[in-house]
Amino acid sequence: MRGILSIQSHVTYGHAGNGCAVFPMQRMGHEVWAINTVQFSNHTQHPQGWTGQAHDAKQIAEMFEGLSKLNVLSQIKGIVTGYLGGASHCDVIADIVSEVRRHNPDCLYFCDPVMGAPDKGCIVSEGVAELLVSKLLPMADVIVPNQFELSQFIGEPISSLEEAERACTIAREKGPKMVLAKHLHSVSDEAFTMMLATPDGNYLAQRPHLSFDRQPVGVGDLITSVFAAGYLNGATAVEAFEHCNNAVYGILKATHDKAEWELQTIAAQNEFISPSDVFKLKTL
Repeated sequence: MRGILSIQSHVTYGHAGNGCAVFPMQRMGHEVWAINTVQFSNHTQHPQGWTGQAHDAKQIAEMFEGLSKLNVLSQIKGIVTGYLGGASHCDVIADIVSEVRRHNPDCLYFCDPVMGAPDKGCIVSEGVAELLVSKLLPMADVIVPNQFELSQFIGEPISSLEEAERACTIAREKGPKMVLAKHLHSVSDEAFTMMLATPDGNYLAQRPHLSFDRQPVGVGDLITSVFAAGYLNGATAVEAFEHCNNAVYGILKATHDKAEWELQTIAAQNEFISPSDVFKLKTL
């Protein structure tokens, strides 16, 4: 039984981290083995606050050790990582990726380097951003940063489409085979913009902005999981990217239409299989 190992945060209520990523990958046909880096009652943007705690690196390592004893590491076809609760998490993730690759050299690592955003600054614990840049991002096959995170990786600001293309080129030279820049806010005020940079070329995906009173949380986690699921299903990177853009828009549109804040991944789950809207990519 082959599966995807997903290591990121989890919330009991709503959809963020593994609480957002696991179901879409399952709905798209994958077994998913989840390890939670934190366990919160809900995501941290709720004004009522939240309860829970970050798991320490030892707990993550112990969970992985349990998988290893089942002799299933060779069956892990992809690893997806997201929010990490501390710098020690980065070290244990690096060890996990290396060990899985020892058993299955074809395993692909999709790294969502959660650091923050321009309006929030760096939102992770001390040392996490530095280790993401120096250790995890170079190990990854595919990285899925937002504009802020991509600029942190390359050490340069990004303020235009041309600079975004250059940033993706620099990032790929540091190790990753592909870069999916999941929100290039400087490129367009009218459209939500993403870019996929591959060895064969760069591609732009755009979809309408939807106006929310409160912006949904977990969209980045959703983008990473849907792209990874599509690519691991055998789609080309370009096909998986276009499908991801369309499917995520479908989830957001359903969330908007229902006037909800939490992503409607369950109610609109058919979007993961057959998106209602299709936005074609542009080749750069």
